[in-house]
Amino acid sequence: MPKLSDFAAVIFDMDGLVLDTESICRHAWKMAASTMGYDFTDVFCESLSGLSSENGLAKIVSTFGTAFNTREFNALSEQHWYDWVNAHGIAVKTGFAPLMASITTLNIPYCLATNTREKDARTCLTYAGLSETFPVILSRDDVQHGKPAPDIFLAAAERLRVNIVDCLVLEDSYTGVMAADKAGAYVVGVPSVWPMDERMRLHSTVIVNDLTELLESFNA
Repeated sequence: MPKLSDFAAVIFDMDGLVLDTESICRHAWKMAASTMGYDFTDVFCESLSGLSSENGLAKIVSTFGTAFNTREFNALSEQHWYDWVNAHGIAVKTGFAPLMASITTLNIPYCLATNTREKDARTCLTYAGLSETFPVILSRDDVQHGKPAPDIFLAAAERLRVNIVDCLVLEDSYTGVMAADKAGAYVVGVPSVWPMDERMRLHSTVIVNDLTELLESFNA
């Protein structure tokens, strides 16, 4: 594996990679669906991981039919999400702090590239105590096509004024690593759910258990 200093920039995904939001989202989705009389299994919830809001809703409708009320689902899941984070906050993933310390020490440019809308991303970062951590945030609002299209990573590299092939992209989902691979980045998969989606191996240069293991690999 290259050294961290070999990369021109580091691009982070947010949900499930920097923040432990995937479990909160699954809880909110399952509660909302249950209220509406539907059963969202863990496997189905995992299939929504990494998708933009519109792509996620499209998958839900294609699975449960056009009678599924997406507006009601959004309202209910949002309420359950806020109930959870107001009570428990949002945890930062293991290894993020020391990895970020190494990146800043090496003066490597970095940014966040998330399929979440910017307003929602900033809300999540605030709940996690990271509101000032990312000076550059690319969100679903900034590109025509969300992940798994490569647009957001290409836009991130352009914003950082580097070539995407010289960038390290950190992603936790199949959707995310596919997008980063299409963009041409060096892709490290850090699965947020185990057992992992084996398809991640098709689009990841390296797979690690968490960000602590990644930093140890760089320092080896």
